[in-house]
Amino acid sequence: MAMSPRHLPRRPRRASFLPAVFLLLGAPLWAQSLRALATVRGVAVGTAVNYFHFVHDPAYTALLAREYNQVEPENAMKWAALHPAPQTYDFAQADAIVAFALNHQQRVRGHNLLWHSHNPAWLTDGHFTPTQLAQILQDHITTVVSHFAGRVYAWDVVNEAFQEGPSGKLRPSIWNDEPGIGRPGTGFIEQALRWAHAVDPHALLFYNDFGIEAINPKSDAVYAMVRDFKRRGVPLDGLGLQMHVDTDGHPNLSSLARNIARFTALGVQVQITEMDVRLRVSRAGVASARDLNTQARIYHDISAVCLKDPGCTALQTWGFTDASSWIPRFYPGYGAALPFDADLRPKPAYGALANALGGPPARGLKLAMVAGPPSDSPRQRHRRQP
Repeated sequence: MAMSPRHLPRRPRRASFLPAVFLLLGAPLWAQSLRALATVRGVAVGTAVNYFHFVHDPAYTALLAREYNQVEPENAMKWAALHPAPQTYDFAQADAIVAFALNHQQRVRGHNLLWHSHNPAWLTDGHFTPTQLAQILQDHITTVVSHFAGRVYAWDVVNEAFQEGPSGKLRPSIWNDEPGIGRPGTGFIEQALRWAHAVDPHALLFYNDFGIEAINPKSDAVYAMVRDFKRRGVPLDGLGLQMHVDTDGHPNLSSLARNIARFTALGVQVQITEMDVRLRVSRAGVASARDLNTQARIYHDISAVCLKDPGCTALQTWGFTDASSWIPRFYPGYGAALPFDADLRPKPAYGALANALGGPPARGLKLAMVAGPPSDSPRQRHRRQP
């Protein structure tokens, strides 16, 4: 099926895997940034932006500008930050990140308009009726999307609406059924999409979730929803695969490829939206060289699967430096999940991403070859992110 004209431009097909992954050993960056390589490929390479580091660390913002052509505020657009009181909106943090992005010719993804988590107490403890909640949600979507119209090109309109595990059922939430907004089943998701589209018909609208990267009961349920929405003209443009994984639990690559293909065949684009690969670390937060090389192979192989499908239009990590990663707080004993270490030095994962994007290493860099087949473990573990 031809891709929607609202999709990003198609990219040429390339081989998805290399017989071996060549990894950077040492601190130098590649001659070409991830951003430059991605631009040539016609794909977005993005990162979530941590506001504290964004404000306080010039080296962080310099690397952000150099390496990425897409950014997404990590927390600054969530309800608790953006809508702290019933009649109060605080756009200061989000506006600062958006302004930086536009000044550096970076596209902005908005995250998110509806989630069961990170909601302010006035909302969760307000004992609102479904009718009242529907009005509150519509007002929020209208206010936020209109504020960023023309500056945010895509929105995670709904985040994590399906339960963890194999049930394929919707998650109980304030928006769904506790008490909900009076739209049964996936109706609350549909309504949020319609409200967002009415405000900014040019923005790409996504459903975003974890545990749906491979073909499984949860991704089957999301697929059924997307297929239904597309048949009925519901304004859904894309699917976000979060991709929070570890070295033991990451999607089977063949299943990932087939899953991406079946969604893009429906006429939606797919983006990897929150990738990180957590590792076991010492008490000092240090991962072994072997694990770092395994991590790099995972980054490469998952990225290669995305890049092979013209309908997979973005590779985005949930942050880019271990200094700001959410992993150590939610997975004790794990860390080192991102392409740059806590001192902003590139790790083997950075070289693997650049290699997947097709770029040659800078001259004079020492290279190591990591061979062997990728893990096919289908197990994935996830905890609610901050």
